[in-house]
Amino acid sequence: MAKLSGIGLLLIGRLLHAAGGVDPSTLDGKVLFGYQGWFNCPGDDSPRPTWSSWSRGVPTAATLTVDMYPDLSELDPDERCEVPGMTIGGKPAYVYSAWNRKTVLRHFRWMEEYGLDGVLFQRFAGRIAERRASGDVVLKNVMAGAKESGRTFALEYDITGGNPATLAQVLRDDWAYMVDELKITSHPNYLHHNGKPVLSVWGIGLDEPNHPPEGPQAAKELIEWFQSKAPIKYQVTYMGGTPSRWATLTRDSRKDESWADVFKMMNVIQPWTIGRYRDIATVDRWKEDIVVPDLKLAAQNKQLYMPVVFPGFSWHNLRKTSPQNQIPRNRGEFLWRQAYNAKVAGAKMLKIAMFDEVNEATAMFKLAARRQDAPDQGYWLTLDADGANLPSDWYLRLAGEITRMFHGEIAADPKLPSNPGPARKPAPAR
Repeated sequence: MAKLSGIGLLLIGRLLHAAGGVDPSTLDGKVLFGYQGWFNCPGDDSPRPTWSSWSRGVPTAATLTVDMYPDLSELDPDERCEVPGMTIGGKPAYVYSAWNRKTVLRHFRWMEEYGLDGVLFQRFAGRIAERRASGDVVLKNVMAGAKESGRTFALEYDITGGNPATLAQVLRDDWAYMVDELKITSHPNYLHHNGKPVLSVWGIGLDEPNHPPEGPQAAKELIEWFQSKAPIKYQVTYMGGTPSRWATLTRDSRKDESWADVFKMMNVIQPWTIGRYRDIATVDRWKEDIVVPDLKLAAQNKQLYMPVVFPGFSWHNLRKTSPQNQIPRNRGEFLWRQAYNAKVAGAKMLKIAMFDEVNEATAMFKLAARRQDAPDQGYWLTLDADGANLPSDWYLRLAGEITRMFHGEIAADPKLPSNPGPARKPAPAR
């Protein structure tokens, strides 16, 4: 039965690819975004009619928790939430809600237009009960977006803030709900590898108090359940979102030597690198000091290795003592060099953090290009911050070129494309 299922998945993948979609039957060659989908605003019909993730309370210059402003010029009036007291050139300023299916479908159409593969959708362990009670609206929007656009997706549990005493059971129960009630792994675009659905669990092994479990044995038991101890329908190809120093058990990794065996169990290693380097020189050192030996160890362990790259970083509004534009994007040079280095080092797949996270300024979707395109009030990091005149879709265009590079459609080149893209023919509204 398992073999027939694998053949069926492969056939479906080939048919989808032939029809212009992304093959969901394999991780090979994939470039995936993290997708947060955690934005709400009053009037979006969610159980939390608040400015969730945009600000602490009503957005003002003092309460903002985002550094970048999305380009909302393509959104229809019914997708926009007016922000009281904020203006752009004297006109009302808006934000959006991921509870609006129309907007999430629009995001996935952008992925289709720019030739992108899909997303790892973030599901936070501490909010699972709340999400389920409210009908998992955003996840259902993602499922609809993937199906409409022919993109692939997989679930990624973020265990940050999870209860150590209940984490394993919460994840097991929720995954059963995903498989049995939401039929997520039966979705035609759900990502599989080696005949099994891909499931990512992010944060285990990080040496921080809010990342359970603290002991390696509990981590081993959780991974083993997902890989082989669970009933067959719940078994997965297990992707671990690990510390950046998973291979050496230093710095951000837990130090007990038994954690080496935990990391070795994972089918796919996805090390967290945000903030671990800050310019081209440190990116190049990271490649030689970390990526190359990581790839070697993963190969010895018969594991897949998915490096994580990011366009830049800034969380000044979230943490007021942090500098503005902390890790500059340098008009895409910083992102491109990371992706190029990963490819030439031998990586076969890649994660880009993130599609929509304007909070830490790692967002890749369409963004305010000039300071005058963002609200007049408050600090905003716009694409002209480093002295470049860039279109709002610049990073989607770069992501399209990175995807083509990992697909083998273009050669790896250390030079940033001067005119990435342009976008493929826009997908029609459906």
